[in-house]
Amino acid sequence: MVIVGNKPLEPSELTEFTENSFEKNILKQMSKSSQTYQYDNLDQLRFELKLRKEIVDAAYDLAGSGMDFEVFRETRANPRYWDRTNQGGFTLKRGAVPSEAIMDIYENGQKYGTECATAMMIVYYKALLTTFGAKRFNELFPTITLMNWHNIPPLLREVGYMDPAGEYIPGDRLYFENPDVDPKTPEWQGENVIFLAPDKFYGHGIGITNASTIIKGLNQNRRRNADDSAFLSKDSGRPDFKNLSKVYYNQ
Repeated sequence: MVIVGNKPLEPSELTEFTENSFEKNILKQMSKSSQTYQYDNLDQLRFELKLRKEIVDAAYDLAGSGMDFEVFRETRANPRYWDRTNQGGFTLKRGAVPSEAIMDIYENGQKYGTECATAMMIVYYKALLTTFGAKRFNELFPTITLMNWHNIPPLLREVGYMDPAGEYIPGDRLYFENPDVDPKTPEWQGENVIFLAPDKFYGHGIGITNASTIIKGLNQNRRRNADDSAFLSKDSGRPDFKNLSKVYYNQ
């Protein structure tokens, strides 16, 4: 159920979205849910729908960028925009424009290689860049560090946490866990993914695929005589859409 103010909202009331649009399909899912999605006003809801669409689009775009999968000790980035840290992350080079640096990952992906958690942060930054526009994005994120869940700015901090989710919504960050991972290949201990659609996920290094394929790939990297299969966690990570909408509308 979707509640705006104190009143239930029917999907048909948001007429700016066509019947089979991405936004309308998400709204239908939330409206049919046993969970309650509460918004103070329609602008908050519209913003979440817009940003969720941009997250999914950014995931598809990163999947096609040519960026390689690399473990932290072998990561690389375009030195024109990024400095590589000793831990394998990337920090925005002094004097580089944040929006241009993020877009360079998408336009020159072959110059980059990193692991799956950092890729998730790249997706979220690209989605925010598209949503807010370059000028506002550069004001909000004058410095950027890309490395899994370390050094996340306050506006994005919630994507670094996983909380119980009654259901998954496109744009959520999910995690496939591999409890019996081979200690010789710790990079296969799990896979961070963006939920794109029912049984469709983007995971860096695995690409866009379904749950069974991801689980099969993780299971091929378990310790000898492993008992436990990889599985999709019931938790999810989501941006604080309401807080971001207040920034977007300058509230």
